[in-house]
This record gives sequence, C-alpha cells and structure tokens, in this order.
Amino acid sequence: MAEVVRIKPKPPTPYLLSELRPETYDTKTFRFTLPADATLDMLPGDYVTVHATVNGKTVKRPYTPSSLVGTTGWFELTIKRYETGLVSKYLHERKVGETVEISGPHAGGHWVDGMATKVGFVAGGSGITPMLSIIRWILAKRLPVEQRLVFANKTEADIILRDEFDRAGREHPKFHCYHVLGQPPAGWPMGVGRVTQDILRAHLPPPGPDTVIFLCGPPPMVEAVEGTLKSLGYPEQAIVLP
Repeated sequence: MAEVVRIKPKPPTPYLLSELRPETYDTKTFRFTLPADATLDMLPGDYVTVHATVNGKTVKRPYTPSSLVGTTGWFELTIKRYETGLVSKYLHERKVGETVEISGPHAGGHWVDGMATKVGFVAGGSGITPMLSIIRWILAKRLPVEQRLVFANKTEADIILRDEFDRAGREHPKFHCYHVLGQPPAGWPMGVGRVTQDILRAHLPPPGPDTVIFLCGPPPMVEAVEGTLKSLGYPEQAIVLP
C-alpha cells in the first residue's frame, strides 16, 4: 500500500474541478482532484484559500474543506453563492474540467482529538462548512464525543445538507441537530427567529471543563452569539471561531 503524501502548498496551485453537486438552490459542493496517494495536510476545521482574478483584480477567500480529513485523491469545498461575493460567484461559474488556484491548508480554529467530550456548534448559513469537517471526522472515527448543532438559516430551502444531519441524528445517539429559521413555514416545530439565549441554553452542552463550542456565521451573528455564550458561562477559551 502506497504511503499517503500530505500536501500543503504555500503558493496558489491549480486543482482540477472534477465534480459539481448542487446542495441547495444557491450552494454547490466542488470536488477537486489530488494525486491518488495524496491528502491535504490539515486538521478538521483548517481552511484553504481560493485565489481568483475577477474584473482584472486578484481576489482571495478562505474556505474550509467539507470533505472528511484524510481522504486521498480529492477534497471538497461546499460554497454558497453570494451576490456580493466575488469569489463565490467566480466559483459558481466554474465548470467541470476547469482548474481553480488554491493554496494551503492553513491552521484555523480546528478540532484536535481529545480536546473535549462535549462539543457544541452554532452555525449561520454557510458558516456550517467548518462544522461539517469536524462533525464528519468525529462521526467517522466514532469518537466518544457528544455533538450538538444549532443551525440557523432564513428558510427551509437554505438548509445545507439537511438530509445528512437528519440521518446522523437517527444513526448516532450522541449527535443532535436543532434548526432555527428566520422565515419558517407554518407548523415549523423547531426554532424561530434569531439564535437566542434560551435556544443556546436548551440545545448546547452546558459549560464545563470538557466542553468546547465552535461558532461560525455572518459577523453580526457571531458577535451577538459570542456575547450570549459568555453570559451563559462559557469561558472565552472554550469558544472556537474556525
């Protein structure tokens, strides 16, 4: 069996786009090819940087690979298209067979095995992507870790990979997901509006020496939720921003 090569290029490197999968009406998963025996040298939650030239200007944007860390032969980015997002629009215009310049991975707010036995995740919209890498890792490794995800979106149609989270909740007794919608349908059984103190208290593991909380989403949400978490007794070092 060939030894796995761990790669982490510093300069932007062209990667072939080999597969595209729609996840929602404005979110796609992009699969990029690696050599068959290679994997990205990263921990769950680390990120890569996508480099692009848009309207003659060089732009770059960090994205956390959503694929399972350690996968050889390819990696994936799950990216929501934003009308004001130069790089997200650039990526959504790419076609299979084209290449995209990517550097990294780079160290982010990542998961390290053994850092906690209770993990909470609070994600808003595309802020779910760093969580995906961590959740998939913990589930795939069958680590003895309780995971509780609070996932906020505008509408049901905006929920990225909802089927995967529903399935994980059925198959893994230590995984729980609670959705919060700003514009819920009639009869919606879960959270409505913003992520409140009551929601966090009810659906995250309580503060304690074995608890960490990962938080990612739009900056105003992150700022508000971080303040609320601190008011609930979570120490600053237990709140991780990927």
